[in-house]
Amino acid sequence: MELNGKNVGVALTGSFCTFEKAFRVLEELSGTGANLYPILSDSAQQISSRFGTPGEYLARIRSIAGRDPILSIETAEPLGPSSLLDVLAIVPCTGNTAAKLAGGITDSPVLMAAKAHLRVGNPLVIAISTNDGLGMNLKNIGSLFNSKNIYFVPFGQDNWEKKPNSLVAKLELLRPTLELALEHRQYHPVLISYPKP
Repeated sequence: MELNGKNVGVALTGSFCTFEKAFRVLEELSGTGANLYPILSDSAQQISSRFGTPGEYLARIRSIAGRDPILSIETAEPLGPSSLLDVLAIVPCTGNTAAKLAGGITDSPVLMAAKAHLRVGNPLVIAISTNDGLGMNLKNIGSLFNSKNIYFVPFGQDNWEKKPNSLVAKLELLRPTLELALEHRQYHPVLISYPKP
């Protein structure tokens, strides 16, 4: 299903090392005619790192989406009852966010948006980015895989020699994953190979 005219939520959590690639992919999405609705986790709003500052992230996402992001639990909750979004993507989704989502915890704008969105049966797409995907978080990823209306951007081990438990989504596949998720179908193959580091 094409994204043109669709309302697409794009939620950013604190995997700052993937932000630049995420912004580039979201710029491409904006060119499809999709209406982008950004949502930022508390970490994305508050933490400065060697990859950038919250002010830079806010300015960039406003520029891409053409609207202010949702920044609070209170403003994220109405996304469910209003059924505003056709599909919501967490890009990137940290291990922390995945664990809380699997456990039903809604203590950030992104998690509340995801819960509210799923409550009305709409598709949620996860672009995982975690250093412990094959460690403590594997059970949470498995739980989410087994949950209704949750779909994954294909992912793999991005640096198995130095970070053997790390899993990162191939963000270039976000668009086709979203298009199939709108039909309640998972993009395949889900597991991909990254080049040897």
